[in-house]
Amino acid sequence: MNRRLVLFLLLAPLVVWLGALLVIPHIDLFLTSLRVKIKPRVYEFGFENYAAFFTEPLYWNTFARTALMSIAATALTLLIGFPISYFIAKMVRGKIRAVLFVLCLLPFWVSELVRTFGWMILLRETGVVSNALQWLGFASGPIEFLYNDAAIMVGLVYTSMLFMVVPLVTTLDSLDNSYIEAGYDLGGSGFAVLREIIIPHAMPGIVTGCIVVFMLSLGNYLTPILLGGKDSLWFTEQIYAQFITRFNWEQGSAFGFLLLILSSLIVWGGLKLTGQTLGQTVGQEAGGQEAGGR
Repeated sequence: MNRRLVLFLLLAPLVVWLGALLVIPHIDLFLTSLRVKIKPRVYEFGFENYAAFFTEPLYWNTFARTALMSIAATALTLLIGFPISYFIAKMVRGKIRAVLFVLCLLPFWVSELVRTFGWMILLRETGVVSNALQWLGFASGPIEFLYNDAAIMVGLVYTSMLFMVVPLVTTLDSLDNSYIEAGYDLGGSGFAVLREIIIPHAMPGIVTGCIVVFMLSLGNYLTPILLGGKDSLWFTEQIYAQFITRFNWEQGSAFGFLLLILSSLIVWGGLKLTGQTLGQTVGQEAGGQEAGGR
């Protein structure tokens, strides 16, 4: 009884926190999405708010575009972050490793808004990149790098890179170097060692990083709007417009719940595709952190 009481007291703050900030708001979001306004202050329950999403091409085209670009940003972040993580985990030690980690962390010392404005200063028509290309002779006049998909992709990758690097470094750090050396001693090429030893061991970190980066990209608002401009066509902008511009909380709640369903389905599909489970991924990540600490 004493153990159960202690366990209950320890878990109570967590349960209250999750219930108040996660479970109850989502239940209220779903119930609000089912309300259909008949006249002022008169509602009935139905699925008209969800039907409006499927009958308007702009909504589901924006929905699909947001999902595809978030997946592309996640893949690009993984391609860039994996070599960086391997270099930090296996190639350097001591102060250099700490410095590299701080450099990855440094952009997060300021808010996302400030980081996004920094990219706007770099990529605008009179920005540093345009002026450098003109000075080097690669361009005859100012070039506008903002307000396109490439600018959005740069911003998404930059703002989420740390969340890919940290789980990958943690997982790769637990990989015994003797396995890599054995792979080379047995005649394996660099690609074969990467495919057969390094990537399978790093898979929990890859899955964890991809889930976090995808969720951040899918739910991002500032970066697509500021770097992509008014034609960014990002689904969070549609949600914002329904809640703030049109004061249509019922439609906005339906859009928010659809975004939640989309993210859950894509994460579930990614786990099935890689043969991982959330429990397995979290468990192996914890084991990797413990091994890295030792």
